[in-house]
Amino acid sequence: MSNLRKIVLDVLKPHKPDIVEYSERLSEIKHVTGVSLFLNEVDQETENIKVIIEGFNLNYHAIRKAIEEMAGSVHSIDAIYSGEEIVDEIETPQDR
Repeated sequence: MSNLRKIVLDVLKPHKPDIVEYSERLSEIKHVTGVSLFLNEVDQETENIKVIIEGFNLNYHAIRKAIEEMAGSVHSIDAIYSGEEIVDEIETPQDR
């Protein structure tokens, strides 16, 4: 069983379905307790969104499948959190 707790994805999607429908669909996935979507870029045919999903025992493959079923494409996994607690990112000298 997975112990993934939070996943941050960069997703490219068509204008339809909109981010409300995306959010609703992703929140229906087993073990998902929260979904946040942020619109980063819009062009003539697509939108680039940041997808943040929290829960317990998250199934990345089920999340990716749901995105692909809505004609989206995961460009990258930008962050992943696992374990019993979510560890917040802190700024270090290398980040400056």
